[in-house]
Amino acid sequence: MLKNRFGLGLMALAAVGFAFAATGCDMEGRSYMSIGTAGTGGIYYPLGGTIASRLSAMDEEGRQFTAEVTGGALGNVRLLQRGEMDIAMSLGSTAYQAYHGVDEGTQPFTDLRVLAPLYPNVVNILVPRGSTAGSVEDFEGLRVSVGAAGAGTEPVSRMVLDAYGLGYDDIRVRYLTFSESAGALRDGSVDAAIISVGYPAAAVMEVMETGDGRLLPITSPWMERLTSEHSYFFRSVIPAGAYRGVEEDIHTIAEWNWLLAREDLPDDVVRNILQIVTEERDRLIRVTPIANQIDMEALRSAPIPLHPVTQAWVDEHLP
Repeated sequence: MLKNRFGLGLMALAAVGFAFAATGCDMEGRSYMSIGTAGTGGIYYPLGGTIASRLSAMDEEGRQFTAEVTGGALGNVRLLQRGEMDIAMSLGSTAYQAYHGVDEGTQPFTDLRVLAPLYPNVVNILVPRGSTAGSVEDFEGLRVSVGAAGAGTEPVSRMVLDAYGLGYDDIRVRYLTFSESAGALRDGSVDAAIISVGYPAAAVMEVMETGDGRLLPITSPWMERLTSEHSYFFRSVIPAGAYRGVEEDIHTIAEWNWLLAREDLPDDVVRNILQIVTEERDRLIRVTPIANQIDMEALRSAPIPLHPVTQAWVDEHLP
């Protein structure tokens, strides 16, 4: 069961770091390295900023690491594949699809590697309190927020809908951010929203605490379909009492967020990352309590190959 923001100075440094990262220089000898996060209002940015700050302090080569404001999980992997980013925060589903070149018109990103796990994203399926919908199968013809275009939630929404036999042609699609989805549910401009996010989630809390929303479970046979067809999904629970009005466990699916890079990321950088998420995890927890959910055991079921340094860590610590 799954139980801060940085100032303008960091954003300015991020812009400088991006300029250096985009030059196409060889990894070795680089002065600046970038970490793709997301918008400043989510979890990725403060977490990535803390990791970047610590990596800069630890780096014996004098490299400076910066947290980049980006469009999120999907865009980060694309930037990584184009060589415009050095490290990316992203979802297991996004990593898997990029590695295998699942999306039409994309080349397999076979150089993509997992560095370390972060925290799980839980799939929240929300409808207004007075909705008659009892399941995703009832969403046909409804206005459904599937997440912002380019964000990690959007492809997850596609997979959830597909498991229930629905496609975008069967619903009225709305591409909204988490906060926009919460507002739209409250003012009645959407009929449902799918939000894949770490637990607890501010957007979900906003809807539930005002009594405007209701969470729908994923039940059999759709649960089995999702977890068997997509190896990066696993069973999860939003526990009773997690949000106002949740009086019993809500069964759903989840997937891990990961730190990713190309295989040529210098070994010493990867070793420092592993030290941060294991021995120095308290630093991350002070920035966002969700870092308490980091579980190195997740590396046993990573959706794509591990970086050689990470693989060596697993061989030593998780035999």
